[in-house]
Amino acid sequence: MKYNSLGNTDINVSSICLGTMMFGSEQDESEAFAQMDYAYEQGVNFLDGAEMYPIPTSPLYQGRNEEIIGSWLKTRNLREQMVVATKVTGPGEMVSYIRPEMALDRRNIREAVTNSLQRLQTDYIDLYQIHWPDRATNFFGQLNYQHQPEKDGTPILETLEVMDELVKEGLIRHVGLSNETAWGTMSFSQLAEQHDLPKCVSVQNPFSLLNRTVEVGLTEVLQRESVSLLPYSPLGFGVLSGKYLGDARPDNGRITRNPVFARYLTEQGQLATQAYVDLAHKHDIDPAVMALAWVNSRSYVASNIIGASSLAQLETNISSASVILNDEILSEIDAIHVRYPNPCP
Repeated sequence: MKYNSLGNTDINVSSICLGTMMFGSEQDESEAFAQMDYAYEQGVNFLDGAEMYPIPTSPLYQGRNEEIIGSWLKTRNLREQMVVATKVTGPGEMVSYIRPEMALDRRNIREAVTNSLQRLQTDYIDLYQIHWPDRATNFFGQLNYQHQPEKDGTPILETLEVMDELVKEGLIRHVGLSNETAWGTMSFSQLAEQHDLPKCVSVQNPFSLLNRTVEVGLTEVLQRESVSLLPYSPLGFGVLSGKYLGDARPDNGRITRNPVFARYLTEQGQLATQAYVDLAHKHDIDPAVMALAWVNSRSYVASNIIGASSLAQLETNISSASVILNDEILSEIDAIHVRYPNPCP
């Protein structure tokens, strides 16, 4: 397993991060424990969760994924060996049950971190991330930005000041962003420098062969500001494995169970997926491994967040950490991208 620096910190994270979005819903505790055990045995030292998980979000089991992570860390006595990341939820109707008047202000963040620490059974969180912005902007597949300054929500400076308090109190070590734009990332960075506040060390955004939109503007910011990208959905909810081609809907497929994530099944997305799958087969590589290895190869990626519905899938996904794609394959991947640019943003 390869390890990379998380932003400009002294934390080294494995090139593969185990995402826990389905712990507590699709995966029960025993299945989640088995996945974390296997990942740890393979050298994975990075776990990513969120207070609103598992997905689909529901008041019936919200926060359960953090409880499972916390139970595993305590049972296995591995807290000091693992880098634990979680997220404070942004505002929105779908999560209004978590707290009244959701926002990224002092009251909400303080309550969120207190509850996450309790569920995780730990005194500190290594990476505390803002799940999505407290303003109207593009995220979760939205395009064509519409300027609505009246919906800016909590000022970024106020959010950073609360994070600064948490760092100084030892409750969190570092701050990260998620579903953030180039403007938002740069604004956090500039305000942190101007006011001597914690600099955000990572951005967790969707990034895959089907969605390379971060390359348009965000990756320049990341590299100039020494901020790491933590890609999520690197397989487009499993689409890049090829299992949904030909309108197939396998019983164990995540999109089969959760059709709301069908944004990766656009017409152009299916054409692009077929091309990538054909390329992988041409070079005798598992399509999922090729797609993940491509993400792993990007210099600005510190850790690739993978999820799996089974141990077999997890084994395949983690195996991508040891795969190096040659120049021929990388060139052919770029050629497909030119034909089908960002079909599933």
